[in-house]
Amino acid sequence: MAINMKGKNLISLDDLSSEEIAQILETAEIIKLRYYAGESQPILQGKILGMIFQKPSLRTRMSFEIGMLQLGGEAIYLGPEDIKLGEREATKDIARVIARYVNGIMARTFSHDIILELAKYSSVPVINGLSDLSHPCQVLGDLLTIKEKKGRLAGLKLAYIGDGNNVAHSLIFGSAKVGLNLVLATPPGYKPKGEIVKKAQIDAQKIGTKIEVIHNPEEAVEGADIIYTDVWTSMGFEGERDIRKKSFRPYQVNQDLISKAKEEVIILHCLPAHRGEEITDEVIDGPNSVVVDQAENRLHAQKAVLALLL
Repeated sequence: MAINMKGKNLISLDDLSSEEIAQILETAEIIKLRYYAGESQPILQGKILGMIFQKPSLRTRMSFEIGMLQLGGEAIYLGPEDIKLGEREATKDIARVIARYVNGIMARTFSHDIILELAKYSSVPVINGLSDLSHPCQVLGDLLTIKEKKGRLAGLKLAYIGDGNNVAHSLIFGSAKVGLNLVLATPPGYKPKGEIVKKAQIDAQKIGTKIEVIHNPEEAVEGADIIYTDVWTSMGFEGERDIRKKSFRPYQVNQDLISKAKEEVIILHCLPAHRGEEITDEVIDGPNSVVVDQAENRLHAQKAVLALLL
């Protein structure tokens, strides 16, 4: 039975039920098939998405803007200098006013609290395009990619190697909802937030899967169906770059590491990649890599989110 998601916010994957995530992925598959069949899909004709950006963006801006256009709607870009969230004007006033102009708001911010405040005061759906805590739309695209490549999600093993960052947090919540067994290997001091892990472990236990955090990358990738990595230094942490490079060096995803996983393992990276740091050219350009398909699927997964929420 279809679930009515109209008017719902997407702040974190923890806000969605397993059934709602399944519905987003199924909708994305249909929208993608129809797109490649050349069918017009004016699902959002007459609707407008307001896009607030505090950070530079390639995939987030293009995928949301093009997604709205492909579904018959429009998108308006508001860059860092256009509104200066919380500086020139209170965030709650911005949320209230923009909501009178558009049918939905997507925001890519530094602080997760800004996303929460936008959602609190907006009268239209707010979608988290990225915050320092969470990156739900990225992981919906990731789950769509895994499902396409492996034919299923439940019961597979996903090894995440690197920083316990916003992508890791969303993978933790997403894996617990869809039945992936997730092992995260992070350096000491760079683990994901404990409260997020504990909350997701409760969900995972209900369906008989596991969420684990360890420090040994070789142990993490043993028997893995999917290996995922991300940059060692995310935007906003540039001052830690040198010390992070030293701490994360043993966590590089290279040919030696992936040889310890299943032969048919697929390699994911949310991009942009710092080649030669968290991943080698040989791996990201190799036969197991699906990172370009993964980047494309941001578009289709987000079109499903837009179609269901707006």
